[in-house]
Amino acid sequence: MVHWLRHETGGLLLLCALAIALLLVLIIKVRLEPFISLLVSGLALALAAGLPVSQIVGTPLSSKTSLLETGFGGILGHIAPIIGLGTILGAILEASGGADVLTRKLLSVFGEKRAPLVMGLVGLIFGVPVFFDIGIFVLAPLVYITARRGARSLVLYAMPMLAGLSMTHAFLPPHPGPVAASGLLGVSLGWLIIMGLTCGIPAFLVAGVAWGTWIGKRVMATVPEDYTVGEEAREEDREDGEEDGRRPEPSLALVALIIIVPLVLILLATFGDVWWKGSGILPLLTFLGTPAVALTIAVLLASHLLGVRRGIPAKELSDLATRSLRPVGMILLVVGGGAFFGAVISATGVGKALASTMSDAGLPIIVLAYLISCGLRLAQGSATVAIVTTGGIVGPLLHGEHHSQAHLALIAVAISAGSIIASHVNDGGFWIVSRYFNLSVRDTLRTWTVLETILSVVGFAMAATLSTFI
Repeated sequence: MVHWLRHETGGLLLLCALAIALLLVLIIKVRLEPFISLLVSGLALALAAGLPVSQIVGTPLSSKTSLLETGFGGILGHIAPIIGLGTILGAILEASGGADVLTRKLLSVFGEKRAPLVMGLVGLIFGVPVFFDIGIFVLAPLVYITARRGARSLVLYAMPMLAGLSMTHAFLPPHPGPVAASGLLGVSLGWLIIMGLTCGIPAFLVAGVAWGTWIGKRVMATVPEDYTVGEEAREEDREDGEEDGRRPEPSLALVALIIIVPLVLILLATFGDVWWKGSGILPLLTFLGTPAVALTIAVLLASHLLGVRRGIPAKELSDLATRSLRPVGMILLVVGGGAFFGAVISATGVGKALASTMSDAGLPIIVLAYLISCGLRLAQGSATVAIVTTGGIVGPLLHGEHHSQAHLALIAVAISAGSIIASHVNDGGFWIVSRYFNLSVRDTLRTWTVLETILSVVGFAMAATLSTFI
């Protein structure tokens, strides 16, 4: 029996299934932190599979080559600076009032009649550097004001905005899920940006604009009473700000420039090897387009142009960065735990067993990745846990298969798409949406849960379709 569990395909798959079941029980029933749950599940799987203790945790004198240290360290060295810098960039953009400027400018261009589309575009653009929940906190007051002016349901304006925030959070760097998937699958962020946008934009249009407009006319939600007075007063403050000696608002061009700069640098580095191969400019593009360098440049630009030049003291910017980084620690630990879990799966041979079974069943790896991610998302609610766990399972299946970077990026998009399906009561985002947009549980299921499902399915359908041609 022990030999069958540790060396036969059926036994290895059973061990993997039991490890995932243990992970879900610890998160859902025991309510243990996901990072600790991933660590415990990985250690349990390693021991059950008969891996030597020295391979799992090292020796008393050295642990440099252990699965525990290399699993955590390998991924964190890749993603920690990216997520940290992206978080600081988003905090500066938020504090500068960039979202207000963006919303008012788009409304003046498209008009009040197209306000739902405008809110979707604001969510899409502002969602690139800002975490999903922070994006809601910043943009919800703008949704309230727009809904009151249009005398329509909050749902009509909130759903497109939420679709934009959710799409960028799921599919694009520097958000934790896509960055983690990039590291686990070995795909460049440049290709991930290209494929994330290619698959995510159609998903946003279908879920946010088409579905959001349709359901927004059928579900009525009013602006919460406790927000109304304060937000109207803040709107007046924004209009009279310069007369009162407040800091001037940044221009739309400046906000857009700071968001676009790191994306452009990363893309130039990704495709520079094709366009300027052998050119003297390539080393410079490679350096500037390294994600950590590109984001450092963007943070420095934002600090000066949106901060110091507008009268924000350096001490205030430092405090802002410190506050914004506080939630990042647990995110990094969760990603590290997922990478360790994946390293154990690879070392035990579960990856090879799964690849063999998948091949026998004729199931494409992109479909398997999506289904695993969907199952984990539905079971425990966290998109980040779903992505890092799925990436850990799928990553070993890709070794030696010679997948192109474009195809790996599509697999990463499929994993990300699965991680957002059917947000329901076990997802913190569900309750944030319900609270901020004055929705009952039933109406949140009818609006937000369906929106996330459409976003997931369309995003995956795009990735699967493109993978047949790449």
